Amino acid sequence: MHVAAAPTAPVAPTEGLAPTPPAAPGSPRILPADAWRALEAAHAARADALTAGRRARVARGQTHPVDDFLYTYYSYKPAVLRRWHPGADVVLADAAATDRARWRGYRTVGPNLTVDVAGFVDEKRALLRAVHGILRATALHRAEYGCFGLHEWAMVYRQGEHRHPIPLRLGQDGTDAVVDGHRLTCTHHDAFRFFTPAAVPRNRTAPTRADQEAVEQPGCLHANMDLYKWAVKLGPLTPGDLLLDAFTLAREIREVDMRASPYDLSAHGYTPIAIETTDGKAAYVAAQRAFADRAAVLRARLLGVVEHALG
Repeated sequence: MHVAAAPTAPVAPTEGLAPTPPAAPGSPRILPADAWRALEAAHAARADALTAGRRARVARGQTHPVDDFLYTYYSYKPAVLRRWHPGADVVLADAAATDRARWRGYRTVGPNLTVDVAGFVDEKRALLRAVHGILRATALHRAEYGCFGLHEWAMVYRQGEHRHPIPLRLGQDGTDAVVDGHRLTCTHHDAFRFFTPAAVPRNRTAPTRADQEAVEQPGCLHANMDLYKWAVKLGPLTPGDLLLDAFTLAREIREVDMRASPYDLSAHGYTPIAIETTDGKAAYVAAQRAFADRAAVLRARLLGVVEHALG
């Protein structure tokens, strides 16, 4: 069994500590010092549990083909997850004298601190509008469930050298035959851009960064994994529980993504989702639908964060 990989079950939020959603405009929520410090400590403990495997591997100079993806692809270190923010319109009592006062994105209100929403918007308005456009468009589009995770197969199609130094479960010829027997329908640019030259013309469309709003759809595993990226990019506007929920979902999605890939991950303790079979396809779609349902909730919350900031 793989010891270094993170557990497949999500790490639950600390019991008894509720998330801190933004209050209505004009009525900020004031958190006493003992309350926000408890939230901060609980958040750090949850983040540490989520990132324990990665931090241990880095200390040993080791890597993991599945669990390390979120840290390398998105380039966010565990420390990013550990930093708790209350979100907009929450005042942290007696926090102006703490180290948090030196964090970017905060402003003092007497002895207290709050997220500087107006300052963040002034600095990141273009980013906020771009994130809003992608989140809103994705939420409005019809979910598609017919890709069967073939994007990973298309990344090794008819090519001897592969992105991951892991053997192919069906070998090169068997992998190529699976791609030849299916229609590729990838809608995510950041997956499509890694297709081999031979696989590119086999895809139904050629998604680009410019048409991301037009083609992104809520059934896509990578679009739902990206909610973690958007949560990080929204910085102090994102409440800590929302950030960790997005990360947890992304990590679970990546595990299914790789189990459905052409790679043989049995040495790491993963059982394959054999999408070349009828049963494998059904298992993949079931996971895809469950992820889409969870992602819809997080996407709506992130949209609320952006729309609240933009007024």
